[in-house]
Amino acid sequence: MSSEVIPAAPMALGRPVVEVRDLKVQFKTRVGLWAGLRGAKPDIARAVDGATLTLHEGEVLALAGESGCGKTTMARAIMGLIAPAAGEIYYEGRPLGHGRKLKAYRRNVQMVFQDPTGSLNPRSTIYEIVAEGLRIHGINQGPNGETEEELVARALSRAGMRPPERFYLLYPHELSGGQRQRVVIAGALVLDPTVIVADEPVSNLDASVRGEILALLMKLRAELKISVLIVTHDLGLAWTVADRVAVMYLGRVVELGPADDVLLRPKHPYTRALLDVVPEAGGLVRPILGGEAPDPTQISPGCRFHPRCPVVASGRAAELGIEDTCRGTDIAITESDTDHVAACHLVPLGLKP
Repeated sequence: MSSEVIPAAPMALGRPVVEVRDLKVQFKTRVGLWAGLRGAKPDIARAVDGATLTLHEGEVLALAGESGCGKTTMARAIMGLIAPAAGEIYYEGRPLGHGRKLKAYRRNVQMVFQDPTGSLNPRSTIYEIVAEGLRIHGINQGPNGETEEELVARALSRAGMRPPERFYLLYPHELSGGQRQRVVIAGALVLDPTVIVADEPVSNLDASVRGEILALLMKLRAELKISVLIVTHDLGLAWTVADRVAVMYLGRVVELGPADDVLLRPKHPYTRALLDVVPEAGGLVRPILGGEAPDPTQISPGCRFHPRCPVVASGRAAELGIEDTCRGTDIAITESDTDHVAACHLVPLGLKP
């Protein structure tokens, strides 16, 4: 299979499939033994703090940002693996349920994890791994009367493992990293999902294999009309495959729009700073962001990016008369008729970061 990835063509958005509305996920931090004896209480880390996002039918949406920004936590919440503290998640217009409803939802929305080795049971054969989802959901045959073996063979073939019978009795340690990731994808495809959530799907793979896996995901989107949410720290990858890009910072989406618009004409200083180290954007490796890495237990008043914002640090915000606003007035992305939106006080002024 060719490793060339065909860039996503501009597309009209289909109907909403997964909708995230003002989602909040919180964790209590650990307190050391001696601190606990002195009465110290755990801090609350606001890992996701009012995030809003919509994934449409047949769309590839990249959720991008630095490590620790909350994107993986948000993906796990979308999968129903983490209970949100507030907010709503909708699938095809219906709120995410519990029990049997959640089980049915997980059949339609499958996750591909970052580490294929850690995702696969080393004691199970490839056949058993791919068939596991069918057995969990009690699926004995396909919609057209296919047997379990036929469904497993079709999933492996779609994932590029051909001939599928060759892999049935192999174990994960007998496969390459790229093949293991294909098995993980086959395990998701066997249930005929409508959505795949891929958490850094190529970050642990060799460069020669990454293009093949990304090309596979694009092929699945084109042939099966699957919606794909790709979680990534790599804006270069987002540029290659995504229809739209959502940039996340400190638990919230701070910029959202068509990939070309966000990556060629960013509206948020954080997106601009991320692009300054992306070769595809003509960026150069140079320090842009100062200050401490974001701490989800200590979110400052005002724009959550202002402690590290080059516009504030350079004095430009003061010159424009918005420094006090940046430091004291919170701002978030809201529903808009505009395709390209950003949570920045420069946007109402019509200015670029």
